[in-house]
Amino acid sequence: MSRKGIGSGDPDRIAERLALLRRRGLVVRGVRAFFEGRGYLEVETPYAVPTPGEEVHLKVFRTEQHRPDGTVRPLFLHTSPEFAMKRIVAATHLPVFQMARVWRNAEGSRLHAHEFTMLEWYRPHASLSDLMDETEALLRAILPPVLPGAASRVAMTPPFERLTMADAFARYAGLDLLATGDDATALAQAARCDLRAGESWEDLFFRLLMERIEPHIGRTCPTFLTHWPASQAALARRDPADPRVALRFELYADGIELANAFEELTDPVEQEARFMADRARRADLYGDDPQATWPMDHAFLAAVGNMPSCVGIALGLDRLVMLAAGTRRIEDVLWLSGE
Repeated sequence: MSRKGIGSGDPDRIAERLALLRRRGLVVRGVRAFFEGRGYLEVETPYAVPTPGEEVHLKVFRTEQHRPDGTVRPLFLHTSPEFAMKRIVAATHLPVFQMARVWRNAEGSRLHAHEFTMLEWYRPHASLSDLMDETEALLRAILPPVLPGAASRVAMTPPFERLTMADAFARYAGLDLLATGDDATALAQAARCDLRAGESWEDLFFRLLMERIEPHIGRTCPTFLTHWPASQAALARRDPADPRVALRFELYADGIELANAFEELTDPVEQEARFMADRARRADLYGDDPQATWPMDHAFLAAVGNMPSCVGIALGLDRLVMLAAGTRRIEDVLWLSGE
């Protein structure tokens, strides 16, 4: 019988992948030992929540809570435990971590699954540089010295590359990214490319990032791509030394985007303003679709103002297992795919 098209839930496929799944168990145990050894508190937060997140292009899973009094409340499977974990940090001022199941609807590829595991951790009174040091230490503790099955020789030899977004665009796209502001035409002219119909500065930024930057980074050692344009700050602080950029990094290894991290914004007024801007854009793109409409998380916003200075990171655990096991498909390291 052909194996083509057989999902990871097929009994024979589980047997074939058992060595990879055992590797998954080793990675999970290693991650837990790493953070417990550094004094982190492991936490658990709800998966079904009133507000799944505020990213503009969220595709979420919707459900309902039927209460004892007969009322029904809409809930969503969260896309990240970030809001809940920051509430815990605000209440305790402790470093915390979690390996949480998360859901992203309408996703599926060799690197994406609609249900997957996110490793998130938050560390008060640390800088983005401290977080890069800690993330590098985690990868060196968990991954082999040279990644198995990599497209090129990717070694865990320190130090990992640290490259600002501005330097990456100068090096690989030959342009001054920050000088283009939010002018899509200026960015297209600097990149010597055509601006597509309806393409915004953000759309073109991500197209150039994917086509001209990502193919070159994380190929000999992992790369931290740092100091993102301020328009891409999300929940990150702007850099006091250069307000054009945000204190954010993403981590790449062997062609895989592995993690996204912030030096966390602790201003609730600015955070709410960013959320309102995201909601306006989501409404422009998707209208009043109930699948993209949910209440503002006011408990989170209240917590933001009580947070200590803090850094936080979301790392795809399944992708970390892929790197450890030397496989190119996320379904190879999932016990069951849910299909």
